[in-house]
Amino acid sequence: MKAAVLFQPNTPLKIIEIQNLPELKLGQVLVDVIYSGLCHSQVMEATGKRGEDKFLPHMLGHEGVGIVRAVGDSVTKVAVGEKVIMGWVRGEGADVPGGVYHYKNQIINSGQVTTFSEQTIVSENCLVRLPDGLPLDIAVLMGCALPTGAGLVMNEIQPEPNKTYAIFGMGGIGLSALITLRLFNTARVIALDVEEEKLALARELGATDIVNISGLDAVNSVHQLIPGGVDYAIEASGVASVIEQAFMSVRDRGGLCVFASHPPKGDLIRLDPLTLHRGKQIRGSWGGSSLPDRDIPKLSELYRKYQLPLEKLISKRYSLDEINEAMTDLKNRKINRGLIEIQPDLDIAKF
Repeated sequence: MKAAVLFQPNTPLKIIEIQNLPELKLGQVLVDVIYSGLCHSQVMEATGKRGEDKFLPHMLGHEGVGIVRAVGDSVTKVAVGEKVIMGWVRGEGADVPGGVYHYKNQIINSGQVTTFSEQTIVSENCLVRLPDGLPLDIAVLMGCALPTGAGLVMNEIQPEPNKTYAIFGMGGIGLSALITLRLFNTARVIALDVEEEKLALARELGATDIVNISGLDAVNSVHQLIPGGVDYAIEASGVASVIEQAFMSVRDRGGLCVFASHPPKGDLIRLDPLTLHRGKQIRGSWGGSSLPDRDIPKLSELYRKYQLPLEKLISKRYSLDEINEAMTDLKNRKINRGLIEIQPDLDIAKF
C-alpha cells in the first residue's frame, strides 16, 4: 500500500510503499481508505509542536472513510464490505492498539486510527458504520471537525434561547460550531478571524456579525457589539493568546468560554484571578464530549434534512501525493478543511 509517513519533525511526509501488511490482532479492522480529512493536529505533529515524538517514524491522519476489508477476532461492530467512518474520538467496541508496519528494515508505527494511506489497521472503537444517505466525502467531517464543533454546542453548551455567542477561529471546528448554532434560537453570533474569506463564509453560514481581528483588540471588539460581553465564547484557533481573548470576551457572573483547540506544547494561558472571582468561567472540550455511535447518526440525519450545509466546509481536494501541499495550505490558513482523495475510485456508491 502507498502511505504518507512522518520520519522526522519539520520535514515533508514521505510517500512510501509498504509491501506486506501485518496479520490482524484481536479487535483490529483492516480498512481500504477512500477519503481522509486533515486538521491542525496533524500539522502540529509534523512540525514538532506537540512535544517529543517517541514513535517516529509513524503514520498520520485521524479522520476518514473507507470500506472494511477484514476483521480481527472478537470484532462485531462492523463487517467485511461495510463502509465506515474513522475518527479519533473513541466509541463502542474493542479498545486496542493500531497496526505496526515494516519498511526497509524499519518499523512504522501507527495509532489506533490513521488515514494517510491506502489501507489502514484501525481499533474497532474508532469506527462507526456509515449512516444511510451520507455521501462518503461529506462523511469525512464526521471523524473530527463536526463531532468536536457540533458536539461542543449540543453536548456541552446546550444553548438556551436568545443567548449571545462569539466564535474565535473559523476553521473546521469553528465553522461546525457556527452551523450548529443556527439550529437554535440565538440572539447574536459573532465570528472572529484574521482571514476575510473565512469571515465571508461565516457570514454566509449564519453569523450575525463578523470581525477581522487582525490588528484589532478582539476583546474590545466583542464588547462594543455586546456591551458587557457575550454569554458564551467558543475558541477554535489553537493559539494560547486567543484563548485568553475569548475568555475575556464573556460576561461576568456566568459567562462561559469553552476552548476546543490545543496550542503548541509549552504555551500557557494567563488569567487574572479577579476575572474568575467576578464569575467568568472557562473550560476545555475533549472532542465536543461526543459519543460517536450516538452523535454521528444524529448529525447525519440533520445533514439529510438540509440543516447542516457541510459541503461549504470543504475548501479544496488533494491527492495523497499532494499531502504536503495540503499540510502547508492548512498551516498557512489558506483552507478551512482539506479533503485528501486517497482512493476516490472506490467511492462507487453515490447517494
